[in-house]
Amino acid sequence: MASLNLTIIAILLSIFSCLARIEPSLARHMSKHTENRTKTMEYIESSCQGTRYPDLCIRSLATFAKYSTIDRPDHLAHIALSVSLTKALQTRGYLLKVVKELEELNNGSEPTGLAYLTMQDCEKQISDSVDQLSQAIKELRRLNKGTIIDDKMLWHISNVETWVSTALTDASYCVQSFPGHRMSKRTATIKVKAQNVAEVTSNGLALFHRFAARYKAAAAAKAAKTP
Repeated sequence: MASLNLTIIAILLSIFSCLARIEPSLARHMSKHTENRTKTMEYIESSCQGTRYPDLCIRSLATFAKYSTIDRPDHLAHIALSVSLTKALQTRGYLLKVVKELEELNNGSEPTGLAYLTMQDCEKQISDSVDQLSQAIKELRRLNKGTIIDDKMLWHISNVETWVSTALTDASYCVQSFPGHRMSKRTATIKVKAQNVAEVTSNGLALFHRFAARYKAAAAAKAAKTP
């Protein structure tokens, strides 16, 4: 029995010794994670001040500060456009659901009411936004692989700007198709969702402009030196 007790004590001492070594390391890791998260949030808040909807910009990007360090304009622009795409996909899904419900209420036939036609048109606009944002994100990935500032890089930049601008126009068109204040709860929900897509896309475009500005400036400087 005494031998068993000594064995248990030895095991416990070994465990406590391991914990004593692990605890400081874990504390340093947690401290470093907290420091990185703080720096990321400071970077997000500073960058979002240059957007049209800074509070929304901060809220929509703050979640990512928990999981990764964001300290580069290209990384931030990519995440912002991914947020826009996610919002557009969610809104399109909601619109498709509403359109389907209206068709079922009409015994499977396509309704002809103004509300239905407006929602159907809005769904097409948001679907276009989804396609445009998807293309923009793919093009941004290609852009990030480039290291030489040349016409090809500027072409990629122009493509991203065009696609995101078009996505913003499409979402804004959907919002504007629901004028006035006397709307059903469902119609009001659609307008709010479309407005959110437009606003986060506006912010994403602003953050991309910030990222692209240095390349445009470098290209202009290079062109000025060329005889």
